[in-house]
Amino acid sequence: MEGAKTFAKLLVGALRDLAPIVLVIVFFQAIILQQPFPNLVETIVGLMFVVIGLALFVQGLEMGLFPIGETLAQAFARKGSLSALLAFAFCLGFGTTVAEPALIAVTAEAAEVAAQGGAIENLDVVKAGYADGLRYTVAFSVGMALVIGVFRILKGWPIQYLIIGGYVVVVSLTFFAPKEIVGIAYDSGGVTTSTITVPLVTALGVGLASSIKGRNPMIDGFGLIAFASLTPMIFVLVYGMVTG
Repeated sequence: MEGAKTFAKLLVGALRDLAPIVLVIVFFQAIILQQPFPNLVETIVGLMFVVIGLALFVQGLEMGLFPIGETLAQAFARKGSLSALLAFAFCLGFGTTVAEPALIAVTAEAAEVAAQGGAIENLDVVKAGYADGLRYTVAFSVGMALVIGVFRILKGWPIQYLIIGGYVVVVSLTFFAPKEIVGIAYDSGGVTTSTITVPLVTALGVGLASSIKGRNPMIDGFGLIAFASLTPMIFVLVYGMVTG
């Protein structure tokens, strides 16, 4: 009974979160375009699946990903092995990013567009290699981002100076990178911070800051996502300069 009430609350919350999107679509479809909804029944059924899926996803985060991320971070901090902690941070960043559905989709689309534009040969094997190169470059960059972010938490460095410095590097590299890669590089910073990466990375930062004496989880625990968004832009710009 208690579980049913909890899930009902999650469904209501998911429906509330999706309501603005639904209202915008309905308004423009019915008032501005003045056209009937295509496949209305399928749309309603699909929306119901989205609500249920979102509710289950949120519950899964609270029950699984957040606790396990914080527990692992605290365990590594108690272990006192810097190399093990940094290796775990890198593997976590690489593993979650390389499995990110949004990144897989974007790199595949980038390869298709590059082939159509003549930047690479329009062969399946070439496009697959191009997409994999981008994907693994981004995943490696997120792994390095977490290493830097964890090291920052350990040392207590102010995050703003590292972020500002990173964006200065991004802007500088933009002038030298091939123009075909610039847009992909900028987008790669966004697609890395999605459904899989964000919960575990956030839990890692908060759990680590909570277990280190003198660190404030609110001040030091957050910010890893910013690094995970910044470093892919740098690495993909460099990737474009090397391969271009």
